[in-house]
Amino acid sequence: MKPAPRTESKAPAGNGAGLGADRVSRRVDGRLILDGVCLAPEQGTTVGLLGPNGSGKSTLLRLLAGLLSPSAGVVTLDGAPLAGLARREVARRLAVVEQQVDTQVELTVLDVVRLGRVPHRRAWTPASADDERAVRAALARTGLGDRRDQPWHTLSGGERQRVQIARALAQEPRELLLDEPTNHLDIHHQLDLLTLVTGLPVTTVVALHDLNLAAMYCDQVVVLNTGRVVAGGAPGEVLTEELIAEVYGVRAAVTREGPGDRPHVRFLGTLP
Repeated sequence: MKPAPRTESKAPAGNGAGLGADRVSRRVDGRLILDGVCLAPEQGTTVGLLGPNGSGKSTLLRLLAGLLSPSAGVVTLDGAPLAGLARREVARRLAVVEQQVDTQVELTVLDVVRLGRVPHRRAWTPASADDERAVRAALARTGLGDRRDQPWHTLSGGERQRVQIARALAQEPRELLLDEPTNHLDIHHQLDLLTLVTGLPVTTVVALHDLNLAAMYCDQVVVLNTGRVVAGGAPGEVLTEELIAEVYGVRAAVTREGPGDRPHVRFLGTLP
C-alpha cells in the first residue's frame, strides 16, 4: 500500500456544507505533525479517525475544532473559514470531547453538563426552559440522571468521560468531535456510548484506537500515518490485512461477519 499524495486525500468527500478541512498542515517547532490532510464528512455520518500513536489524529481534531490553527490549508464550516467565525457561533454548532478534562473548581455532574448551554445564553443570563430541557435530555441519554448531584471529583475516569459526552449533547451540536471517547470505559459502556453517538442526528468525527469498534460503528474511516492520510473509505474497503501490516506493523486476519458484512480484525502478532 502506497501513501496517498500530499495534494490528495482518500478521506470521505462531502457536499460543501458542514465541517471540512482542505489540505491542512500543522508544524510544531519545525516538525510536520499533519501534512496536507483533506476531510469532508457527509452530513449525518460518523467518520472514524484511525492510526497509531503519533499519527496526528488528536491534532486533526483540534484543528477541526478551531483549538489550533493550521500552518497551511484551511478548516471551513459551511464553506466559510472557521478562523473568521465568531467563537460563540462555532460553539453553537460544534461540540468537542477531548481525552482528558479536569477542573480545580468544585462542580457537580449537573454543573458540568450545564456548561454545554453556555454558547446559547447571553452573559449573566439565567438558564431558560430550553436550557434545562436540553440538560435533562443529555443526562437521561447518558444514563447519568441519578448522578446529577454527585461531585465531579468523586467520579471515575469512565464516569467523567460520560459526563463530558452529556455536556456535549446538552450543547445540541450539528457536528460532534470526539478524541478517544471509549478510553477508561468497560466494554458494555463502550458499546453503549458508540451506539448513542452514532444514533444522533449529527455529523461525528471520532478518533479511535480499536479497529473493530471503528468497523462496527463508523460509516467511513480515515487512516492517518505520520501525519498523512494513507487510506479512506468504508471500513470494509479500508481495513485490509495489508493496510494493517503497513500502518500498524502487525499481522492480522480480517473476516466479514455480522450485519452489513462488516470487517472483523483478529490480531496474530507483531511483524519482525
